[in-house]
Amino acid sequence: MCELTSLMIIGYLLVGYLLGSIPFGLIFGKISGHGDIRAQGSGNIGSTNMLRVAGKKWALLTLLADGVKGAVPVILASSVCLQFGAVALLGAVLGHMFSILLKFKGGKGVATTIGGLIALSPIIGAVVCLVWLATAFLTRYSSLSALIAVLVAPVLVFFLIDDINNIVLFVVSFIAMLVWLKHHENIKRLLKGEESKIGRKKS
Repeated sequence: MCELTSLMIIGYLLVGYLLGSIPFGLIFGKISGHGDIRAQGSGNIGSTNMLRVAGKKWALLTLLADGVKGAVPVILASSVCLQFGAVALLGAVLGHMFSILLKFKGGKGVATTIGGLIALSPIIGAVVCLVWLATAFLTRYSSLSALIAVLVAPVLVFFLIDDINNIVLFVVSFIAMLVWLKHHENIKRLLKGEESKIGRKKS
């Protein structure tokens, strides 16, 4: 446990936010010759839409890049203490969702969240990844996989991370709530049976 000063919290939150704000999906969309990915498919800048628009290679690059931008600030901040790592993760997710480079718009934060969780706790990150993969294999719904995976994360934090003030639990729970809010349209489509499945191009 470390002393969480206001200056340190703001600093790590800002570092995470700035790294998280880098819109790799938009960058890779243009590099791959597909233009502005926000004008195609679902309009999202994440790897699922990149898969629909540009194919597997660019989707994988986007997934990895979005994960790395969540992991890097967490690694830097966690070298001081775990609680700062959680703060940096929150900053990265907020940056991805509300990027200053995209007029405070952005993606849904799933890959960035999982990348940061792997850096925060490899065991928790691995379990969350397995939950995502298992749900995706069974249902082929990327959105449903994400929703279930982020719900599992706070439960794992509660049982596996020793944090007397529950700061990490609060941050991970708050991120899960943000991810669910960002998926509100997906949730509506899932309930109606209209959600696109992985590998299916959106008409």
